[in-house]
Amino acid sequence: MDQEDLKLAADFPAVTYDGWKKIVEEKELKGAPFEKKMVTKTPDGVDIQPLYVAENWPWAGDPSGFPGFFPYVRGTDAIARSRCGWDIRQEFREADPKTANHEIVHDLSRGVTSVALRLDAAARAGLGPDAAQAGEGGVLLHDAAAMAEALAGVDLAKVPVALEAGAAFLPAAMALSGLWMQAGLKADAARGGFGADPLAVLAATGSLPYSVDSALRQVGALAAWTAKTFPKVRAVAVDTSAYHDAGANEAHDLGIALATAVAYLKAMDAAGVPIDAACGQIAFTVSVGCEEYRQIAKLRAARKVWAAVAKACGASDAAACMNLRAKSAERMFTRTDPWVNMLRATVSTFASAVGGADVVTCLPFDAAIGLPDSMGRRIARNTQIVLMEESNLYRVLDPAGGTWSMETLTTQLADKAWAFFQEIEAKGGIVAVLQSGFLRDTIAATMAQRDKDIAKRKVPLTGVSEFPNILEKVVERPAPEVSKVKAAAMARAAKAKAVKALGADPVAAACDAVGAGAPFAAVVAALDGGTAEIRPMVKRHLADTFERLRDAATAFQRKTGKLPQIFLANLGPVAKHTGRATFAKNFFEAGGIQAIGNNGFSEVDACVAAFKDSGARIAVICSADALYEEMVPTFAPALKAAGAETLYLAGAPGDKKADYDAAGMDDYIFMGCEVLGTLTAQLVRLGVIAE
Repeated sequence: MDQEDLKLAADFPAVTYDGWKKIVEEKELKGAPFEKKMVTKTPDGVDIQPLYVAENWPWAGDPSGFPGFFPYVRGTDAIARSRCGWDIRQEFREADPKTANHEIVHDLSRGVTSVALRLDAAARAGLGPDAAQAGEGGVLLHDAAAMAEALAGVDLAKVPVALEAGAAFLPAAMALSGLWMQAGLKADAARGGFGADPLAVLAATGSLPYSVDSALRQVGALAAWTAKTFPKVRAVAVDTSAYHDAGANEAHDLGIALATAVAYLKAMDAAGVPIDAACGQIAFTVSVGCEEYRQIAKLRAARKVWAAVAKACGASDAAACMNLRAKSAERMFTRTDPWVNMLRATVSTFASAVGGADVVTCLPFDAAIGLPDSMGRRIARNTQIVLMEESNLYRVLDPAGGTWSMETLTTQLADKAWAFFQEIEAKGGIVAVLQSGFLRDTIAATMAQRDKDIAKRKVPLTGVSEFPNILEKVVERPAPEVSKVKAAAMARAAKAKAVKALGADPVAAACDAVGAGAPFAAVVAALDGGTAEIRPMVKRHLADTFERLRDAATAFQRKTGKLPQIFLANLGPVAKHTGRATFAKNFFEAGGIQAIGNNGFSEVDACVAAFKDSGARIAVICSADALYEEMVPTFAPALKAAGAETLYLAGAPGDKKADYDAAGMDDYIFMGCEVLGTLTAQLVRLGVIAE
């Protein structure tokens, strides 16, 4: 038997897409709108169809190209990645440089291949170790001595180091380059990045310690110096995390990345950096969520649109190749039931790998709570190692490529991103839309719509709005003690010589000052003057609205000794009430209201007695529709008379609403109703939340 004999579909008549759609509409939807029931619209405005056919993707001529070739949709390397895998980059934020060093050395010995070194909030703002933010959100790393302490024992010839230094990117870059030089590395042996991305700092914090013009001049000067001094190092970063964390959709994210990169290309051009070298100086970082299919398309679209921008700017095909780091989206992480974050991070990392990211950072499951502990970092790095070494994801280049649905989604997302990029450019570019507030308002509107979907559980959050574990043991990550580290950094700063204005050659002057022991803040202060101020992006987590309710319920428990409670008035046998009782339990416990269950009641007196014994002030009747018609008229008045301040019915009342209202029902809970609003109102009535 050969392939000609295996015509599996030969016995079935061919069906066109239109024919299939007609059958679905007539036999399954029975007149319901196809577009409403079968088509999913993403926050980017892309319609995801239920079925894709050959006509959806014009495959002739292979428009996505081959991996390693322009426009790089299918990946930036045709061979190497399938042999070596991606770069596993762990992010380190421990406040004490010595402790951070211990973590770095430990993790490098257990599978991590590169280091993301994040400076604390004070250093990233260009402030000194005496600032209130010192030690928050990163390593208390304010001078070259602390940098050396954090990277002691690291083989810099083998381990790339990428800095997240915020506004202090210039002095931090000089400190790292000083370590490379001290280690005797040849120019082309140094690997990593300096992370110069001042516009992201401005977006995230609303301020820069120097003017935007000064920031862009620094970017250009540092890139020019880096291209000559360390040709394998990338000086410039385009990190859209601040926008994604504020609620940007994927098209916004990519459009903003393009606009930011163009601003930096112009700055490098003004500094005399040729276009091919300028493109090679940029390292992109995008946030990847756990909507697996869309995130794979996002990474593929990112390479496509950047290749188009680079070519439009005059770059060669080779220079239009995007260096892309994918990082777990911070906004998807929850403080409530944080163990679910392991699953979110796994899906995000899977999408990052399949989408062809060059570098992947998997955040620890406890990243939203505080400083991740050793277990959190271990699981994060092992998530990548399992996906790479045991699942062998890296051995197939662009495994999602060629599918009609993926190629179509990639193209549509690229088109949306390109349109938003053009809109930004038409308004004057990334700086102009940051200063005008256009970007902030656009992203806020997108987040507001997402909040509405979250409130109705149209966008479910497992462990928070869906299937909450209300009696879970709270995971805590106490803030580190930083007084001794701050004191040491302040003592070094006090001994350092004053830094004069850096003048026309800021890189050389910064190099001399940092090498002489000057703190980063002093170097930043010596840059040409002025400041920049805008209204910043508002950092969010998707679960914020529900987690505020849980926080209020927990505070109520600490005050009163118990959580707010609701009595499940389950009517009839288990088979009749269990479905809606489970729905009601999940519904109310998502707001921190503990559900008190039972096996069901057939007699009014028994139900009333159990309600009184529970001590609850509210109740929800749970059963099947047929039993509601029979039992609500007697059970509802009795529960109200017994003291039920609010009485709910689980399920939509339909044409019986007037009858149930008359019996004493106050409200109804059902699929698609306003969950967040209902829970908030009830917590106000119970005195858990102030009006």
